Amino acid sequence: MTAPGGETLFQLAAGIDADALAVTYAASGRVRIAPFLTAESADALHAHLRQREDWRQVVNSGAKTFELDRPTRAAMTPAQVAALDAAVTAGARSGFQYRFESVRVDDGDAARAARGEPIDRFAQFMSGGAVRALLRMVTGAAAIRFADAQATAFAPGDFLTGHDDAVAGKDRHAAYVFGLTPVWRTEWGGLLLFHDGDAVDGWSPAHNVLTLFAVPQLHSVSLVAPAAAYRRYGMTGWLRGGTQPS
Repeated sequence: MTAPGGETLFQLAAGIDADALAVTYAASGRVRIAPFLTAESADALHAHLRQREDWRQVVNSGAKTFELDRPTRAAMTPAQVAALDAAVTAGARSGFQYRFESVRVDDGDAARAARGEPIDRFAQFMSGGAVRALLRMVTGAAAIRFADAQATAFAPGDFLTGHDDAVAGKDRHAAYVFGLTPVWRTEWGGLLLFHDGDAVDGWSPAHNVLTLFAVPQLHSVSLVAPAAAYRRYGMTGWLRGGTQPS
């Protein structure tokens, strides 16, 4: 992934069969591409996420989102931590609730280029050229213009309850999760689950695997268990139409 002088940081894995993937996606509304990048690219991006210190915990209270950086969380008293945990648990009982860590990527291409960090470069990689052509082919959505992105990390106790990603004005054609979790046990949770009435289907966290799924589609991320030895890392976002911000 190292690229002195501004060369491409990421490379697609060899042998991706877009035609076969498109058939699967058309039939079920979701598909996994494994591997998605070369092993070197995926391993380096995972290492980069692990060493970042600017993660912010995002948690909602109804429609409002709150962000807590790591110094703020470290300064919280045990009573404050317990109160936050209780509020998150209560919110999950009957409504939409989430808690996980995030590092956001600007939607604008110029801002991505100016910061130029690996997560920005990944968003640029997903937004044009051969990758955008591949994503259009697999999803059948020729209107895709760019990908938005954020880095995510789910620690023990983190989760995301059921939702369908449909937001007016965002022009989201598909969602993606690029898994960057080399070691995981299914028992540790963090599963990406798709809801169809009483039936549930889904996938365990994985490494160097791109999951694509149609929007809208009801899904969730199950609670990461206390026994989980690692965070569930990934790059996530949506493949969007319309005009990308400059």
